[in-house]
Amino acid sequence: MIVIDQKPQRVSVSVFGEFTLADYKEFEEVVNYKVKFEGPVDLYFDLSQMADLTIDVAWEEIKFSRAHPDDFKRVAVVTDSQWVTWSAWLSQTFVSADVEVFDSADEAISWLDSGQ
Repeated sequence: MIVIDQKPQRVSVSVFGEFTLADYKEFEEVVNYKVKFEGPVDLYFDLSQMADLTIDVAWEEIKFSRAHPDDFKRVAVVTDSQWVTWSAWLSQTFVSADVEVFDSADEAISWLDSGQ
């Protein structure tokens, strides 16, 4: 399950439990709309409560990143998972955004706020 919050120039996503393809598609719709009407946005992912993600989500993330190389300014990821950290590092090869991984939500939000 995901919870999506939108602010000007930012999309925030919190994942609880399993991150499914349907969840990711919901995220994509919101981001596509924001980018279309606001230009490049910051992304905030709180994956600290994510139990698992399906392989189709991992593949969709790669495809989505490749399709949006210049649509993100900063991407903050909150996680303690080495797999998610590695995935965030890999996504940097497809986007021009600054991507950072954090242990706490407060640090991640402060970092995003400092770039505006």
